[in-house]
Amino acid sequence: MAGTLAFGIATVSASASASISTATAAFATVTTSRIRTSSRNFRTKIRCIGWDPEGILGPPTTGHLARREFTQRLENDAEARAEFQRQVQEEKERRRALRESRTPPSNPAELVEYFLDTEAQELELEIARSRPLLNDEFFNHLKFELGQLRFAVSKTEAMEDRVIELEALQKALLEGTEAYDKLQANIVKARANLTKIFTSKDVKATLLDMVEKNEINKPLLALLDENIASAHKSNQKQAAEYMQKLRGTVVKYFTV
Repeated sequence: MAGTLAFGIATVSASASASISTATAAFATVTTSRIRTSSRNFRTKIRCIGWDPEGILGPPTTGHLARREFTQRLENDAEARAEFQRQVQEEKERRRALRESRTPPSNPAELVEYFLDTEAQELELEIARSRPLLNDEFFNHLKFELGQLRFAVSKTEAMEDRVIELEALQKALLEGTEAYDKLQANIVKARANLTKIFTSKDVKATLLDMVEKNEINKPLLALLDENIASAHKSNQKQAAEYMQKLRGTVVKYFTV
């Protein structure tokens, strides 16, 4: 199935992009959101993300009951549901345009400001595209600035706010880069395992061997699913049918 093998390898980069939000969900609940003006007088705000899937509504203001009421209204009101979907799409386009208009700077000090000006919902994507810049030099700079602020003899309110900003940013970026690196390693391994399956003369024996090595996992299924979807989109019916059948076999050995 040489054609299918080539198809599987070609879509790995897309899989990495699509999976990063899942891998970083654990740390994205707390991050920095800074409101700036030309006078830079507004204080830091640390907020929880998760009030709604796309961040349209902002942080909850009236609690669980209000959220349930909103959800029920969307379920029962087609017009409200359509309006909400329109707002979601507009917000996605706004974020996409904003992301494309920005370029991560290579200077550590400027990169700190770049991330502080990044919306919380965009943080994981910015980590992904700025990963090469998030190196020891950058984190040493961040640590050095924090040390200077923490041990300053005379502290102002602005300095205390800055410490809060930088501590939240440091935590998010450390956990984010760790999650991103782990994701990339999983994707590389999944690609190798999918190649192994595609080129195997005895698929069942190969899968049994992979089960013993705990290699039948979610990254492998995710990559296979993406290949199936891409094959359908490209009208490669034979490849899609083969991979769909293969997926059914793989799922039988999936235990995690």
